[in-house]
Amino acid sequence: MKKIITLGEILLRLSTDVGKRLSQADQLDLNYGGAEANVSVSLSNFGYDVYFVSKVPDNPLGLAAERHLKTNGVRTEFLLKGGERLGTYYVESGIGARSSQVTYDRKNSSFSQIMSEEIEFDNIFKDADLFHITGITPALSPSLVELTLIALQKAKENGVTTSFDFNYRSKLWSHQEAAETMKLFLPYLDICFCGELDAIYLLGIDKASNSLENKDRLTYYYETIRKNYPNIQYLSSTFRDVLSASTNTLQGNLFAEGVLYQSKTYQIDHIVDRVGGGDAFVAGMLYGILESTPFKEAVTFATAASVLKHTILGDCNTFSPEEIKIFANQAPGKIVR
Repeated sequence: MKKIITLGEILLRLSTDVGKRLSQADQLDLNYGGAEANVSVSLSNFGYDVYFVSKVPDNPLGLAAERHLKTNGVRTEFLLKGGERLGTYYVESGIGARSSQVTYDRKNSSFSQIMSEEIEFDNIFKDADLFHITGITPALSPSLVELTLIALQKAKENGVTTSFDFNYRSKLWSHQEAAETMKLFLPYLDICFCGELDAIYLLGIDKASNSLENKDRLTYYYETIRKNYPNIQYLSSTFRDVLSASTNTLQGNLFAEGVLYQSKTYQIDHIVDRVGGGDAFVAGMLYGILESTPFKEAVTFATAASVLKHTILGDCNTFSPEEIKIFANQAPGKIVR
């Protein structure tokens, strides 16, 4: 069984009912999530030995977050206890033309104050196959920029494959801050999840001509990234067309060995919960890479995993590889008997 390490913040998520604004809500649904935690849950459901590295307060909320991870098969031996609060975020559920809105309340959370000295990276990375982290973690504090860089360097020292999702959040930092930081990490990456806008605004790549098809533009960006950072073996992202908060189209992309592979385009209608859809795609793609799946099949699996996530509530994707593969090869809406 492959050993996977993830590092990030697990958050308490509070969501309004569809049709209610946060300012008028008198009750909220409670879930737990966070980008790296969501990827951890998916990969655990795929049958891997997944360890989540983080820090939560030693109180009932921290215990509940730990139980969420354990319930989903994620190992918590490296989950530190301390600090005073669990990061929280609120989701105002969108519908139709009204987009969902996210409000963060994570300042001074236990995780944001974690120090690199608290983490025994050599022990954590022993016999590990993959390390995954996202750009949300270094966005939280200057000390977490340092922690992310140390973690990636330690992973490479221990021969661990590294995966990084840009996951840019404008509510956490500016383009300039993110751009300066992301470039520190790129020399240590094997797998990178970044899209067209990331390439332009965070990596400073000249914008491709709008006359080019989406596939040709993305190929240009990925070829440029590979030229500048030949250590990156896989580049991946999705094309999403937002028709409304309830209806999107989604297509997956994987650039490997100089070729861009794409899934078919799915129309997702009606979206139950979009949050975590990108994390489901990332986990699906990591599964394909870890299993040495043919590239076209890998991107098809990852996109199908993301589409399925849109059909369930909460941040986490709970589908097995077998369920995802069946979905990817069946007619939409068909009853499975």
